[in-house]
Amino acid sequence: MPRSAVTANTNPTRKRGSESIVVGKLIDAMPRLRVGLVWRIASTVLCLTVVSTVTAAEPTVVVERCSLFDPESGKMLPERTIVIRGTQIVRVSAADEVVDVPTDATRIDGRGKFALPGLIDAHVHVVHVLDFAHVTGDEVLPLYLAAGVTSIRSTGDELVAATLVARIAAAHPEWSPRVFTCSPLLDADPPIHRDVGHAITDAAKVPALFDELTRWNVTTVKIYAGTSRPVGKAIIDEGHRRGLFVTAHLGRYSAQDAVADGVDGLEHIWSVFNYVIPPETTKEPGHRGRLDLSNPICESLVAELAKRKIHVDPTLAVFRNMILLPDVPEVRDHPDNALAPQRLRDFWPVYLARTGCPQGGPLEDRRREFAKFQELTGKLYRAGVPLLVGTDSPEPQVPPGFSLHQELEMLVESGLPPAAALRAATLTNATVLGEKERLGSIAAGKQGDIVLLTADPLHDIRNTRRIELVIHSGQVCRQDVLLKRVPKQ
Repeated sequence: MPRSAVTANTNPTRKRGSESIVVGKLIDAMPRLRVGLVWRIASTVLCLTVVSTVTAAEPTVVVERCSLFDPESGKMLPERTIVIRGTQIVRVSAADEVVDVPTDATRIDGRGKFALPGLIDAHVHVVHVLDFAHVTGDEVLPLYLAAGVTSIRSTGDELVAATLVARIAAAHPEWSPRVFTCSPLLDADPPIHRDVGHAITDAAKVPALFDELTRWNVTTVKIYAGTSRPVGKAIIDEGHRRGLFVTAHLGRYSAQDAVADGVDGLEHIWSVFNYVIPPETTKEPGHRGRLDLSNPICESLVAELAKRKIHVDPTLAVFRNMILLPDVPEVRDHPDNALAPQRLRDFWPVYLARTGCPQGGPLEDRRREFAKFQELTGKLYRAGVPLLVGTDSPEPQVPPGFSLHQELEMLVESGLPPAAALRAATLTNATVLGEKERLGSIAAGKQGDIVLLTADPLHDIRNTRRIELVIHSGQVCRQDVLLKRVPKQ
């Protein structure tokens, strides 16, 4: 430590507020023999003042005698009391343990209720699509929290705008989830999505690009569909050198090559499905909905994904709601859609037309294809491939926050037990964010993020919608209040 720093920190008369000035005057007035004693007493008083101030400023919230979902075991633990002080969980106690509850604590009766760790959406956009609809990211943030989603990963956005949204979210935990940012979509030239894409076609320029990305504190780097293998491999290698999670929405770069090159994650079930189709079947009408998923190409890729523990984020919601079945009444008129601002809902059909959705031909072919996506998702789970839970919100008819409940429902329909789907949406998602020690489960030392339900989601995954309240960073949030913050227009 530089000597000047030591001198500055040990000078009792350096201005550090009115207390320091008073202490300095007391010391100056005393004989030198008594200076040490006075300083020790005054310092003790000041320390006690600071400690009592900090304690008083940290409210305590206690959820008493609830059932608690443990994502590690996949079980609902009965009769647990959770104590949150400030933003952090400080204790989780069983029924036979005595809990000393401060008299000024906010006490919540958890009897007959079910506590989940705060849900995490691993694939959203806080800029893309919203910008076209003239909606700013902060306007939809309360929707996530109202749905029990306490953290989101922005998976490919314009970095300046996404960083600003993340800062707004951090400043307002009472109505915003925490936002983790990602690189823009690293793509060919020109990028497919010019609003949120960044062209990188020379592998030699990847390190310089990462110098810029790391200054923005991104947690994830995303390879996009036009990227070639040499550039993709350079991105993966450089990302790993810098300790970043590298995920990919594949196109030109095959899943087999990306997996061999060490990619950490694959976004969208397409990034697996499109690479397990035998070439000889591609000319058959409706072949995607009739694909035999036991073919050797599929078996080989699934086995490799499982062996290397590559995380797959199926985002079934965007395939059903936007790409394949947006014209089906139960999708088009889903009540979740009505929660989004009117500006966003008005833009959705415009965007569908621009992107040529629905894709896939006749309705029956599209239904069969989506069923294959779910079949493949179940196959990945049974093989031991780690799955994430993401939605691609706010793509058309994929409303922020509440589409995560739809995603959980579709994962269970695909063959995941409810406990496995919830583990993916909490602890596994937290792990890929590098936040396993802070998020993803309800335990002492972790952030105070809890979704309190009135019914057991292990009995019926649709019960994740039965939200009594949400606690985010120790702040108790009510769904009706959060929804009022979302613009109607």
